[in-house]
Amino acid sequence: MALSKNKIRAIASLSKKKERDESGLFLAEGEKIVSDLLPTFHCRTLVCTEAFHQKHPHATAEELILAEKEEISKASLLQSPPPALAVFEKPRHAIDKRRIAQQLTLALDTIQDPGNLGTILRVADWFGIEDIVCSMDTADLYNPKVVQATMGAIARVRVHYTDLERFLQENEETPIYGTFLDGENIYGQELTSNGIVVMGNEGKGISERMSKLIRRRLFIPSYPAERTTSESLNVAMATGIVCSEFRRRGL
Repeated sequence: MALSKNKIRAIASLSKKKERDESGLFLAEGEKIVSDLLPTFHCRTLVCTEAFHQKHPHATAEELILAEKEEISKASLLQSPPPALAVFEKPRHAIDKRRIAQQLTLALDTIQDPGNLGTILRVADWFGIEDIVCSMDTADLYNPKVVQATMGAIARVRVHYTDLERFLQENEETPIYGTFLDGENIYGQELTSNGIVVMGNEGKGISERMSKLIRRRLFIPSYPAERTTSESLNVAMATGIVCSEFRRRGL
C-alpha cells in the first residue's frame, strides 16, 4: 500500500492537539519508540521501511505501509526521516485510589514544557513509578515532542489528567510531599515508601491552591550552602533527584 497524500495529511495533522483530541490518536516516530509502543498500544497505521519490518516481523497494525525513508519524510515531523512512524490509539487509564495509597506517585502542577514532561516520564520509568497525575493545564502527553522525549517510557507509565486539587484532597490520608525553596532539607527528612510527590511549574513552582494541601515540604539544597548559585533547578532535574532519594531510602 502506498503512502498517499491524504494519509500524509492525516498523519501530519496529529501535530495539532485539537486533531489528537478529536481523533483519539497520537503519532510516534523513531525505531525505538515505535518498537516499544507496538506491543502496548493499539496501532492504527504503521509506516516503515522494509528493513524495519524485517527486524520487527511481529509488529502488527490495522494498516501497514512499507515505504522508503524519502516517502516517510513527507509525513514525519522530524528533521531526519525515521525508519518508522506509527499512529496509535490513546490508552485510557483509570486512577486506582488503592494503588495510589500503596506506591510512590508523581503529581505535576502545570508543567508546561514538552521536553520537561517527556523527561519526567523517563525519570518515572527509571525509578519504577507507574502513575503520574497531571493538572488539566499540564502539557499534553501526546504532543509529538513529549512522545519523542519519553524515549518509550510512555508505554510503561500511566499518565492521568484530572482536577489535581481534588485528587490531593481525595488522597489526603496518603503522605503528600512537595518541593519548595523554603522547605526542609530532603536529606534530613523521613521519607515514606509510599506517597504523592508534587512538582510545580517551571517558573512559578507549586501553586498556592496545591501548597495548602501539602504537609511535607522538601528542599533540595545546593552545595556548599553558603555559595552563590543558580536560583533554582530545572523541574525535570529536580524530579530525578527527589525520586532517587526516595528510592535510595528503600534499598
